[in-house]
Amino acid sequence: MKYIAITQRVQVLSEIGERRDALSQEWTALAAQCGFLPILLPNTLSMVQALFDHLPIDGILFSGGNDLLTHGGDAPERDAVEHFLIEYAIQNKITLLGICRGMEIILEHFGTELVPIDGHIRVHHPLTTGEIVNSFHSFGAHSCKAPLKATHMSEDGVVEGIIHHDYPWIHGIMWHPERYHPFRQKDILWIKEMFHL
Repeated sequence: MKYIAITQRVQVLSEIGERRDALSQEWTALAAQCGFLPILLPNTLSMVQALFDHLPIDGILFSGGNDLLTHGGDAPERDAVEHFLIEYAIQNKITLLGICRGMEIILEHFGTELVPIDGHIRVHHPLTTGEIVNSFHSFGAHSCKAPLKATHMSEDGVVEGIIHHDYPWIHGIMWHPERYHPFRQKDILWIKEMFHL
């Protein structure tokens, strides 16, 4: 069984002065359906680097949650981890899939500016292909800068999926496959294909 590393959101509990790494249990349930073992990554760069030195990681998945620091977010440690992982994926040709915020940081990393997006929070909306997807984001892009290219667009002109032109093992989508109940078979098959499961 393959090991897929998954990043986690940072929960800030100011009332008790605590910062927590957290991941919805939906992700571990989806991992079981897809047939991989999730390795939950801490938002501590030195620990992530040590983990990657000692574990045979077969793929990387960026989960959703937290705005980027450049757009009012409060989790700089997560941004640092994910920027490191993008470069690690490039250098080691490891499949990387960014979900929602995960796609946003890939866009930012390669120079596409994010802008506020209306009408994409807690809704379902159509893509230009006619597919309906869920949506939980308030930032996005209306086009993406090379070397990224859009693979999916919403009908209102928001980029909903990307791939890297030079590093085709780097992908991103704006919808959340883990938030479908039951999980969509098309998402399971796509994730399995993506990570060669």
